[in-house]
Amino acid sequence: MANLSTYFIASLPMLHFGGRPPFSFEAFLARCEELIPSEDAALIRSLRDSGASPAARPIIKKWLDFDTVIRNELVKIRAVRKKTDPAKYTRPDGYAGTGLYHIALAAHRNPSPLEGEKTLDRERWNFLDELCLGHYFDLEFLIIYAYKLLILARWERINTADKSLLLEEALAGRP
Repeated sequence: MANLSTYFIASLPMLHFGGRPPFSFEAFLARCEELIPSEDAALIRSLRDSGASPAARPIIKKWLDFDTVIRNELVKIRAVRKKTDPAKYTRPDGYAGTGLYHIALAAHRNPSPLEGEKTLDRERWNFLDELCLGHYFDLEFLIIYAYKLLILARWERINTADKSLLLEEALAGRP
């Protein structure tokens, strides 16, 4: 198979946080499998289920470390509130980001859990934008694009969910 990744990347629409995904992640994977080498397409497929090995590419390790730090900061904030030791719930990380505690705290303190999640995902998006610098027509660009598409797909599921059905199910489960 010819490597048509440059042409494929040039044809991809821009992604904007808060916007609708231009296509599903499955459609993106199908195009990847047609136009890029099969081992690269397999790597992108593994991103969907968080099955990508951090050793596969340095950019994946940076992303996973960043996401782990955000989650660890949330664990620490919640542990203080529950008066438990956060050490048994945190994971080791290798990212030395600054300001993530304040972002996690702002998300935690937000009266709307949905808006708190949006704050966290916006920060994830901004980090992906930083990772994208210097990567325009390479596999790293496609990896970042895939992560962004997964974020948009998550919010599309949230925004299109039948909220009244979800409320009924939640209330039906109460004693």
